[in-house]
Amino acid sequence: MEISELKASLRNTSGKGVSRRLRKDGLTPAVFYGPKTEAVLLAVNSSDLMKILKGKEENIFINLLIGDGRKMEKFTLIKELQIDPVSRKFLHVDFCEIDMEHAITVDVPIHFKGEAIGIDNGGDLHHIRREIKVSCLFTVLPEFVEVDISGLGIGDSIKVQDIKLPDGVNVLDPHDTIIASVTAPRAVVAAEPVEEQEAVETPEEEVK
Repeated sequence: MEISELKASLRNTSGKGVSRRLRKDGLTPAVFYGPKTEAVLLAVNSSDLMKILKGKEENIFINLLIGDGRKMEKFTLIKELQIDPVSRKFLHVDFCEIDMEHAITVDVPIHFKGEAIGIDNGGDLHHIRREIKVSCLFTVLPEFVEVDISGLGIGDSIKVQDIKLPDGVNVLDPHDTIIASVTAPRAVVAAEPVEEQEAVETPEEEVK
């Protein structure tokens, strides 16, 4: 699992006006918190944050280097990231502290492998879920879960209970949750041709 580093600075004030000024200066307002830690207001460089997030799917772990005259290093997970829907600029980011000795609960992406044999027989493949929720220590957390769909024929499906996970990783989704399936193609109902109605000739008015 990749871990990135990001510098952060403390801030003592909050509010919309403060946040706007930070963004204008190329900074993103942030907050750091944890199970045993009170919330700490921060600001991080928006460009540095963008570089870390580029190409990442989810579960972005960061060593947060907080400077306030003394250095604090905190291992965190980006819990929430707010983005402006129009400008796509960062509005706010939440960093949640990770305890290496306690299990964390996260969603892990599913990577599908192979091509279902049912497709060659005219079936339709459906990716029902793109991630599963798991609980485990960070040290055994998989970056993604690979699911082989090549053996799926028409009418077959793969469920959560069919996925093999590393030791120490516990799935929290219901075991009968369908991950992917192949269904028979829908029957195409041919539309009945509409018979053309003969044009009714309208007699010309008699000239009086």
